[in-house]
Amino acid sequence: MMDLFPSRTLTLYLSRLFITRILGVLVMLVLVLQVLDLLSESGNILAHPGNGQAQIWHYVTLRAPQLVARFLPYSVLLATLFTFFPLNQNSEVIAMRAAGLSAHQILAPMLATALVVSGVSFMFNEMVVTRATADLKAWQNVQFGEIPNEPAERTNLYLADGYNILGADTMNGSGKAIRLHGVTWYERDPQGLITRRVIAPLATYAAPGWRLDKPESFDVASAVLTRPGPMVVAKGITPAQIDITQADADRMNLFQLHRTIQALRAGGRRTSDLESKWWHKISGPLSALLMPLLGSVAAFGLARSGQLFIRAILGMALGFTYFVVDNLSLAVGNFGGYPPLVAAWAPFILFLLVGETVLVRTEE
Repeated sequence: MMDLFPSRTLTLYLSRLFITRILGVLVMLVLVLQVLDLLSESGNILAHPGNGQAQIWHYVTLRAPQLVARFLPYSVLLATLFTFFPLNQNSEVIAMRAAGLSAHQILAPMLATALVVSGVSFMFNEMVVTRATADLKAWQNVQFGEIPNEPAERTNLYLADGYNILGADTMNGSGKAIRLHGVTWYERDPQGLITRRVIAPLATYAAPGWRLDKPESFDVASAVLTRPGPMVVAKGITPAQIDITQADADRMNLFQLHRTIQALRAGGRRTSDLESKWWHKISGPLSALLMPLLGSVAAFGLARSGQLFIRAILGMALGFTYFVVDNLSLAVGNFGGYPPLVAAWAPFILFLLVGETVLVRTEE
């Protein structure tokens, strides 16, 4: 450790420069993107009767954590360039090299800072972003109407019971206490044609089946609308099937997603896409650790050679290429093209080797 951090003063100096630039870039990006996002969403929020400034600010509190989580790695990349560029231009890097520091020793304080940022990012994602995402998606699915009280609420459920379909706008609770709201029951013939449609504001588990309160039934053949009173439908659909339906990795923390994967796997369902996202919840925040390494090409080389700007562009290109490859790998993994572990970790390992190779070949 003393070899990597030979000077406490220099370590604190570089770490302070780096962290202040990370925060500055992150605040700038989040403010700009939040304003742009509000320009597109404020009309939808205010379109609902009764919504006003309080609902606008509530939307900001739910959307801002998502923006922070998404653009924190980009902020680390840009902060790397904004730190190294002036250090090189002012010949501070040359002074460090003349004092006997290697490229890895110059990078070490920034890598240590990036590791701390990765840890904070992981905790922030697990404790804040997942809850904000669940609340925001539930609110958006009711067109910014009454704010859902339960963050675990799910939306747009569709389940098959033989030829028939049970749909619900929202769902609260779990197990036998599940309550379905905005329910639609479609009875279909073997050819898939709808013979009857039943709508109801609420459905509860009737063991077996689901009890519809205040249903309205429309018979397609006779075109007659009736109100038959409470009725039980979908006797083949159990609460366990609904519990594992619509698993959204963005709304779940690491432990919740793991339990969902286990439940889906026990039910014989494909889980490779969720497994990829489970691993990416770990590898994603660690991408901040790569940024100082990929952007380090801007730190070295003589400023008077005229190649400093080109080096900065190269560092930025390496960083943004990583994000493109990472998203592509995750998408291919979701379709089953890569094993989940490879889809989540291959880009990280690949660019770790690329960054280290570039640093060693050009500077060490």
